[in-house]
Amino acid sequence: MHETLDLTAHWAGYLSLGIFFTAYVLVIFEEATHMRKSKPVMIAAGLIWALIGVAYAQQGMSELVHERALEVIEEYGELFLFLLVAITYVNTLEERRVFDVLRARLVQLGLSYRQLFWLTGALAFFLSGLLDNLTTALVMGAVVVAVGSGSPRFVAMACVSIVVAANAGGAFTPFGDITTLMVWQKGKVQFIEFFALFLPSLVNWLVPACIMYLALPDAKPAAHTHEVKTKPGARGVIVLFLLTIVTAVSFKNFLMLPPAMGMMLGLGYLQVWSYVLTRRGGRYNDGDMVLDSFHQVQRVEWDTLFFFFGILFAVGGLGVLGYLINASALLYDGLGSTVANTILGALSAIVDNIPLMFAVLKMDPVMSHGEWLLITLTCGVGGSMLSIGSAAGVALMGQAKGAYTFSSHLKWTWAIALGYFASIGTHLVVNAQHF
Repeated sequence: MHETLDLTAHWAGYLSLGIFFTAYVLVIFEEATHMRKSKPVMIAAGLIWALIGVAYAQQGMSELVHERALEVIEEYGELFLFLLVAITYVNTLEERRVFDVLRARLVQLGLSYRQLFWLTGALAFFLSGLLDNLTTALVMGAVVVAVGSGSPRFVAMACVSIVVAANAGGAFTPFGDITTLMVWQKGKVQFIEFFALFLPSLVNWLVPACIMYLALPDAKPAAHTHEVKTKPGARGVIVLFLLTIVTAVSFKNFLMLPPAMGMMLGLGYLQVWSYVLTRRGGRYNDGDMVLDSFHQVQRVEWDTLFFFFGILFAVGGLGVLGYLINASALLYDGLGSTVANTILGALSAIVDNIPLMFAVLKMDPVMSHGEWLLITLTCGVGGSMLSIGSAAGVALMGQAKGAYTFSSHLKWTWAIALGYFASIGTHLVVNAQHF
């Protein structure tokens, strides 16, 4: 592990904690202040790292803190590029009217809001295990927003279900979440062993979903009689989106390269396809065929991407100060592995699960195989308890702006917490042989 200063009892550490918590309070009260959530955390991140820089400079260790900052930049760069491509594809699918058609098809099926609630949740759970929780949440969230435009209450509750389902579904495969990738790369859990978490993950979603189901509006979306058709090239965008996901997974699994590189290659697919469609549109004088891929990039929810920047750098700064590592050591030495893993998972609703998992892997506590599976589960699903606790929740707050908010998610935190503890209990029982 890199040499670092313990600044947890230093003035820079105390001041950084104060800045961090102040920023988080402003995020929580975003609806009251009308200040975008990215603004306070970006300020906090910059100030925290400035304090770290001063503290390290006083000790003549500026080169070391520079290296640590570059590590966080690399981590954020991968997330940024992955998000940029995923959201651009979702925007393009929306522009090609794919979600409008899907909405029309679902309405034609005569499904009620309650049936749609189960359908979108189930799709989110299983797709996130194959793809990743963020992309799945973005895709299913777009469907919910389109289908439930007449019921903000349904949109809010369905988004909560999608966040829980996507995070839970991403916990039982090595490429479903960044934290599972980290555990897999370290060799703590082998590829096939992740699937032992399938049942606990399913319980994590089903418990709050069953509770929320009782409060759903007992109605159907307003019927639309007009025919909806996709724009030319929509099927090509769908195929390229799936190919992009396959490319990203292949880069990671077979080439040992960051999945973000595969996603950027996938953005290249889209750029070439937009060129082909635009050339055809000009040839046949068909305006619907023209696709401006750069415009879809401009439509990306930048508040979300900047929020990720602020959170990742602020939390990364707290890690450099020594707070995350010290907290992990205190938990494992004082409370035991099971309690510590449960608490850390719950903390991931407040502190990003990536640095938490990073801290655990760096501490490398002596744990049974079952405990490594447990921390994989809890860090994967614990963030569901708050909307800002996972990439899926943050992304959906931007996508379903006004309907799905921090407070609308907080209303169901108690039910999600019941599912969290139920999933842990399920793991302790069905995977007892691993302990």
